[in-house]
This record gives sequence, C-alpha cells and structure tokens, in this order.
Amino acid sequence: MSYGSTRGPLAIAHRGGAGLAPENTLDAFNRSYALGVRYLETDARVTADGVCVAFHDGSLRRLRRRPDLVCETKSHELGAPSIADLLRAFPDACFAIDVKDSEAVLPLARAISAADAAHRVCAAGAWDGWLAKLRSDVGPALTTALGWRALATLLASAPAKIIPPWWHETARFAHVPARLVSRRTIGGAHMLGLRVVVWTVNDPPYMHQLLDAGVDGIITDRPDLLREVLIARDQWTAPLDSRVSQARRAEHTEASAQMDRRPSAGAEHDVFNPDVPDERHG
Repeated sequence: MSYGSTRGPLAIAHRGGAGLAPENTLDAFNRSYALGVRYLETDARVTADGVCVAFHDGSLRRLRRRPDLVCETKSHELGAPSIADLLRAFPDACFAIDVKDSEAVLPLARAISAADAAHRVCAAGAWDGWLAKLRSDVGPALTTALGWRALATLLASAPAKIIPPWWHETARFAHVPARLVSRRTIGGAHMLGLRVVVWTVNDPPYMHQLLDAGVDGIITDRPDLLREVLIARDQWTAPLDSRVSQARRAEHTEASAQMDRRPSAGAEHDVFNPDVPDERHG
C-alpha cells in the first residue's frame, strides 16, 4: 500500500491514537491498528545520541514532568519508540510524520530509507525547505504535504480561487488546522490538485460536517469514533490481512504441519502476540 492509494477518506490516528492510550506510544499505535486504522500520524525529533524518535514536544516537561530537552536526552532515557521501530512494527501501515525541527531531517531520511518505506510515508508539519531537503534525500517515492509557507499561501488565495502565477508544488496534500478550514479552502485546494486533511478533530458531528464538505482525510485522537462515523456513511475501507499476519500464519501452519508429521518430537512454534507493552516512562 502506498500513501493515499486507499479508497475513500483517510482516517489518520493522531500521535498514534492519543485518545486511546498515551500519545506516541506503541500502545496507542497498536490500539489504532487493531481497529483497522492503517494511517498513523506521529512526530519526529532527534535525541542526544542521534536517534529519530516519535515525540511531539521539544522538552519532557509535559509528558515526563522533567525540564530536559529531547535533543539533550539519550534515546534509552526517553522511553519513546523510534521512527525505525514504528516502520518495522507496522509494515503495512502508512505514516504521516511531522518534522518537528531541522535536525530531524537527515536522521528521518535515513530511517525511512533503511526501512524502504518512502512509498508509505507523508512528511508534513514543517517548513517548506525542510520538506524539500527530506524529499531530496529520500527520493520521489516520498509523499509530502504543503510546508507552512505554501499552506499560508493556499489559505490566503484559495477562497478567491486565485492560483499564484509562481505556484509550483510537488506536495499532494494540504494538512489544514480545523480552525482554518472552509468550503472555499477545500475547493481551492482541490482546484490545485491537493487533497485536504484536517486536524485535529475528535467530535463526530464535526467529522460529518467536514466529510460533507469534501475533505479527503481527518486526523483524530479518537480513531475509534472516526471509524464509526465512516462506517455509518459507508465510507470505511476495511484493511486487507496484513503482510505480517500472513507471514506469521504461514509460519504457524508450517510448524503445525511439522508437528502433525512428527507428533513425538515436541516441536514448538512461535505464536504472534499483538500486545506490546506501553513504552511511556515517567
């Protein structure tokens, strides 16, 4: 699956599903994944030892009650999953990744490239130059949303349906804050060939309003509620069996067959356990 290739509006779990479990933890991502959500949003920052981690804030004050900065904390002390961890743990999921500072660009590019995951990542939430550098480092398979400067231009010009003469964007998405979205903004973005994703929306009636207005995706802390809204509208796309599940099922079947052939051997086989402990410390 490549980013944005699925049918219908995208249901995107904000910070892994921050309304279901502590934000940006494997617990949150697992809960959203178990619901059938295959679009997961997170943030990229870099630790003192150069690891690109899923962490929103620049400091640990809100989530760890410590004044330390993420960039001054080693990854094993932070207790957050790395971007590489997430890309490996959910190989059939797509990720929208906000690039929180310029220092994250190169480590993020390396993590995406090492996982061969460019086709299922959308980089967003950053200045235009950071996204351009990331796209240059990773390659054309990487999807991007508009950078902050281009988004400001869109919001200013879209209501009047004016296309700036210098407009040239490789971005495929516009991630628009809920407080700034309008039907005119959506229409103007669509005129430019951009798909509109609105953040962060947790109220089901407002989800319905946005979908009626033609948005192409919603980022939410409550993917469980958005799932119910999409099911009610007949717009939910249930995922196919994941590649991981298929591989594990094949291993299980083969191991069982071997046990049947050699009942006295006491052969053992691995059983896939989807429960991953919460990685949040503090």
